[in-house]
Amino acid sequence: MLTAIVGTNWGDEGKGRMVDLLSERYGIVVRYQGGNNAGHTVINEKGRFILNLIPSGILREGVVNVMGNGMVIDLEHLAGEIERLCDKGVRVTPENLRISDRATICMPYHKQLDCLEEDRLRDARFGSTRRGIAPVYSDKYMKKTLRMGDLLHPDELERKLAGLVEWKNLLLAGGYGAPEIRVSDMLAWLKQYGDPVKEFVCDAGEYLGRAADAGRDIIFEAQLGSLRDIDFGIYPYTSSSSTIAAYAPIGAGIPGRRLDSVIGITKAYSSCVGEGPFTAELFGEAGDRLREAGGEYGAATGRPRRVGGFDAVASRYGVALQGCDCIALTKLDVLSYMDEIPVCVAYEVDGARTEVFPQGGALARAKPVYENFPGFRRDISGCRSKEELPKAALDYIAFIERAVACKIKYVSVGASRDAYVEM
Repeated sequence: MLTAIVGTNWGDEGKGRMVDLLSERYGIVVRYQGGNNAGHTVINEKGRFILNLIPSGILREGVVNVMGNGMVIDLEHLAGEIERLCDKGVRVTPENLRISDRATICMPYHKQLDCLEEDRLRDARFGSTRRGIAPVYSDKYMKKTLRMGDLLHPDELERKLAGLVEWKNLLLAGGYGAPEIRVSDMLAWLKQYGDPVKEFVCDAGEYLGRAADAGRDIIFEAQLGSLRDIDFGIYPYTSSSSTIAAYAPIGAGIPGRRLDSVIGITKAYSSCVGEGPFTAELFGEAGDRLREAGGEYGAATGRPRRVGGFDAVASRYGVALQGCDCIALTKLDVLSYMDEIPVCVAYEVDGARTEVFPQGGALARAKPVYENFPGFRRDISGCRSKEELPKAALDYIAFIERAVACKIKYVSVGASRDAYVEM
């Protein structure tokens, strides 16, 4: 069974929590795109973990975790993530972590360029995490990057790096007026942080192909959500990679394979980190209270997330993009304090009501059409069966199923591993 677990909105839906839960039934978990610009938060008996690069299956004994060719990897950040996991008693070895030799290395100058460009844009900035993601993906498609496999060939690595540094200084010094970077400094960085992870580097596609042939079950773990996809998201306020389930086999290294199922992760309300249109956003006391109730702060950056009621228009679009077979609804317990639950059921664009997700300028002009649903005013964190959920909660779940035209299979009622209801 090849299953993709993907976000249906702006990201931060709770994918890591669901991957951690479902990885018990799967032998392999693969991250297939993105870098350390977002975090997956998982809470279990060993503590609270924020994973930016390593797949969430690393927290399960016996699960092999693969970082696919579609990823961009900051070696320094990866080294720190491995150290933090080991400090908490999580085993990280070549037996349970494999890194594609085709994955792209995110260099220090990529992060520098990200910061320089955001500063140059000022009020027109994209809301970047300043972790080098857009610059490194840009360089990838210009065929001017190093890949993880290059770490295994030091002489060739130095020759490639010299050419890249010469080219990059044209932009750093000539374009931004920043100091030039030196080959020696970049080589030292690669040695310090690259040498310890060489043992994890392999032909991940060959490994996954053999595993699929043998009938092993594989989870493909996405980063961010539908609305951050480079092609179909709220461009240009997107990530720089494809967050769509259809890209999973490509970014994992087995492009000839087909997915058997797609599980979409949808939050019971809306949240968004960064700039760009966010039609359902709540402001003032209502927004502040929801943000605090949900602990809505970015796992990668710590930035306060923008929040709003469940957005039926955006979610329906996101579920369709992902081709979801079913949905896991997360953080339903957060809404327990509400007498009435606000839901964005439609948009108003230029005076006309629409239930179709708009693009470009029309999305920027869209205003939310809100309706209120009865709250359930009860702590549901202890519920473990559908029958234990209050009627108002079941009615809300049924509404979301109708709104997005997809069955909800799992409902998260708390942060811990077992705090969920299978519908």
